[in-house]
Amino acid sequence: MTIYNAIAGRLGTTNHWVDVATVVAASLLVAISAKIAVPFYPVPITMQTFVVIGLGLALGPVRGLATIALYLAEGAAGFPVFAGTPEKGIGLAYMMGPTGGYLLGYLPSVLVAGWLAVRGWDRNPLYATAAALLAAAVIYAPGLLWLGSVIGFDKPVLQYGLIPFIPGDIVKALLAALVFPAAWKWLDARDCR
Repeated sequence: MTIYNAIAGRLGTTNHWVDVATVVAASLLVAISAKIAVPFYPVPITMQTFVVIGLGLALGPVRGLATIALYLAEGAAGFPVFAGTPEKGIGLAYMMGPTGGYLLGYLPSVLVAGWLAVRGWDRNPLYATAAALLAAAVIYAPGLLWLGSVIGFDKPVLQYGLIPFIPGDIVKALLAALVFPAAWKWLDARDCR
């Protein structure tokens, strides 16, 4: 059961408008997280992948996928929701650039995180870390393939699009391991009252 389902169950709601509002609000959270750059070595990191993976863990695969699909549609429509927009371009032109594959990688990533959350991986710190690392790794497959097709596979694609980001992804996975089991403990404690 995802955090969303637990809360919705407590509220007694199956209202589809609540689902729509949740997906819209979550897509805005992804957009905000794209604009938050944390100084880190060797490259600054955004909190976007943490939020994408976190939404998969919190909302489950269906609502998580709907959130990321809406976020990508907002970006494709020209809203400045991506990191570096509008300075680096907007809309489909931005999405066709070097980061386009990573953006598309958010779709399978949120599905993996949501699928694992439905199986309880978000309740245990060790499993939450593994879920976050697996979901982050999924982003790299389309990201690196796309990056290589844009800049050329004769360039050091792994050096540009993978290696500098591994330390940040590990930190974000550890953060997920702290946040999601703690959220479950808090929800469970509220149930006991």
